[in-house]
Amino acid sequence: MAKKKDIQFVCTECGANYTKWQGQCGECKAWNTVVEFREAKSTPGARRQGYAGALSEVKTLSDVGVAEVPRLLTGIGEFDRVLGGGIVPGSAVLIGGNPGAGKSTLLLQMICALAQRFSVLYVTGEESLQQIAMRAQRLQLPTDNVHVMAETDVAVILAQAEDRKPDILVVDSIQVVHHPDIESAPGSVSQVRESAAMLTQYAKRSNTALFLIGHVTKDGSLAGPKVLEHMIDCSVMLDAAHDSRFRTLRSIKNRFGAVNELGVFAMLETGLKEVTNPSSIFLNRQAEATPGSVVTVLWEGTRPLLVELQALVDDSIANYPKRVTLGLDQNRLAMMLAVVHRHGGIFTGDQDVYLNVVGGVKVNETSADLASVVAILSSLKDRALPKDFCVFGEIGLSGEVRPVSSGQERVTEAAKHGFRTILVPKANQPRKPIEGVKVIGVQRLQEALTALDDLW
Repeated sequence: MAKKKDIQFVCTECGANYTKWQGQCGECKAWNTVVEFREAKSTPGARRQGYAGALSEVKTLSDVGVAEVPRLLTGIGEFDRVLGGGIVPGSAVLIGGNPGAGKSTLLLQMICALAQRFSVLYVTGEESLQQIAMRAQRLQLPTDNVHVMAETDVAVILAQAEDRKPDILVVDSIQVVHHPDIESAPGSVSQVRESAAMLTQYAKRSNTALFLIGHVTKDGSLAGPKVLEHMIDCSVMLDAAHDSRFRTLRSIKNRFGAVNELGVFAMLETGLKEVTNPSSIFLNRQAEATPGSVVTVLWEGTRPLLVELQALVDDSIANYPKRVTLGLDQNRLAMMLAVVHRHGGIFTGDQDVYLNVVGGVKVNETSADLASVVAILSSLKDRALPKDFCVFGEIGLSGEVRPVSSGQERVTEAAKHGFRTILVPKANQPRKPIEGVKVIGVQRLQEALTALDDLW
């Protein structure tokens, strides 16, 4: 039986520690997230050794080398983009996603391509080796130099890794890996925490690139303790809409590149194929212009992305009008409607408002504020905007149209896709005119409404 001092209670959402169980976490206020955690027994050698596997040494910051670490290119351009330019040796990457999104398929494609140049080891704990071989055969992948192993004991995995010394180690998945000295079941906080720590420590010590596949909960967040995301260097999520064959790979945390970088893939019979021009798939619009439809330019990581916003405004038959959004923040929509009423004189208190981002893209920035307002007004007035019209900009509570980052690049991308009228914040207006493109710069919401009156 474990000693009482070895038992703690940890919140799976924020990682807070408690001496006894409680229904609500006192730090993040989440309910039913505090679970039992048993401390693993540590060895004297582990205490003497640093996290990266070497004895601790004190240096001055000026003596630390800053030479750029060479990256390993996977051959999948969109994957390399999300990782920040390729795989960094010694890094730990966590890939999450819903069941069936294609996490195992993506990593299998990656290691089969890298196995021709590097030593790889693929460890599966959820599938048999025959299933892995059948998938590789179906995807028509080269399997000559790919080493695979079916194992869930982290000690055995590390022993094989120490023996073979692979350049790239893939563990599918971290939730099924367990340590024999820990009494709790696989997938518990203690098992996931200790197993991930041992694998990450090995990766840092041996300069091996480590990839961990993680499960997600029903609300889309990564399952397991929150401390798991702090251990690794890069965390990416592979999302898939239920009615779409496209997959989006988004970087949430990256110590070696830009966060919120987006990669787009198409799921085909031969596996995941990268989409080099994502704007083309998200702009599959109707032949005729329709009310409530408008195109905006988002900034995802290091590149612009054109998407279509659709709004539907209709008379409400309920006491409380509906405010429904897909791909946008619902609270942001309520705020925009209040700004339009206060500074534009347009009342929507008796209307149901629905707002959707076509293609299943999730908008995480405020540059879509002006586009949302334009789409709502277009549906409310039942007037279609020209198909070559594009808009972006942030709206403040006082009715001002605020500039957004990378405005020049957004305008250039929209012009490259054939948009000839672009409504932007005044500060984002290009200094030099673009041939054949009319860029309208506005500072206030009222100016934007006046500009729209000329386009109806």
